[in-house]
Amino acid sequence: MKDLNQTKKKLHPRNRHHKSYDFEKLIKFVPELSSYLKKNPSGIDTIDFAIPEAVVLLNKAILMSEYKITFWEMPKTNLCPPIPGRADYIHYIADLLAETNNNQIPTGKRVKILDLGIGANAIYPIIGVAEYDWEFIGSEVDNDSIKTAKNIIENNPFLKNNVTIRKQENKRNILKNIIQEKEYFDVIICNPPFFKSKEEVLSKTSQKLRNLGKEINGKPVQNFSGQNNELWCEGGEKAFITNYIYESKHFKTQAIWFTTLVSNKENLKPLQNLLKKAEAKEVRIINMEQGNKISRILTWKY
Repeated sequence: MKDLNQTKKKLHPRNRHHKSYDFEKLIKFVPELSSYLKKNPSGIDTIDFAIPEAVVLLNKAILMSEYKITFWEMPKTNLCPPIPGRADYIHYIADLLAETNNNQIPTGKRVKILDLGIGANAIYPIIGVAEYDWEFIGSEVDNDSIKTAKNIIENNPFLKNNVTIRKQENKRNILKNIIQEKEYFDVIICNPPFFKSKEEVLSKTSQKLRNLGKEINGKPVQNFSGQNNELWCEGGEKAFITNYIYESKHFKTQAIWFTTLVSNKENLKPLQNLLKKAEAKEVRIINMEQGNKISRILTWKY
């Protein structure tokens, strides 16, 4: 993970993370973060992003200082997401909803969002409820992740009445058995597993650590953490989204917008072709940039 302690460029205008991290402020919320502070070459405070514990504490401090969170605990083995990029996704979804609401972002529980793969961190509902007070249903296949996410929700009163988690019993299904009969969503969001295998994850980790100037002795430690269902699936991102598109057609009357992050630009063209075959009436690509990282949101509706 790159050092994000610099002015964030090209984030969504409403994103809270355009400026450098205010570590003096963050440490007031999470004092343990202070032990991981160091100076970058310019003499500015930062952390070592190759240390998972430091990244978790930084995220915890950001959530507490910016998003009303009072409790956020999760195992080191689970995915600890970079918050600025996750916030961008939520804000672009808000813009999408505003288009059919007289250019006003709809707020409150009248807006219902399905988060495919809420994970242990519950990051999208946290941001979506804090910023817009939306109602979220989160799907998840992993029992431990469900337990951790529920603990976060139960211990933050503002989330308690806005977020519900449903277990996906069949890992081959995405929407099936989650969307109930006559249930309706404004938007479905998804951050799909990117990698095809654990070996690919470790290879990518090694590359990241080398980019951070770290020596690798033996098996690399993932600085971004994550369980298998969070990071990889058979066929990787393309296969997951392909399955999602096929299933979306069966639920086309129960959601306005279906959306997903697409990390690999090369996957866009085949996915767009698939959506054409699926007879999606409208397909859009929303580009997002966080520093040097570029990702995109693929959106479609029937």
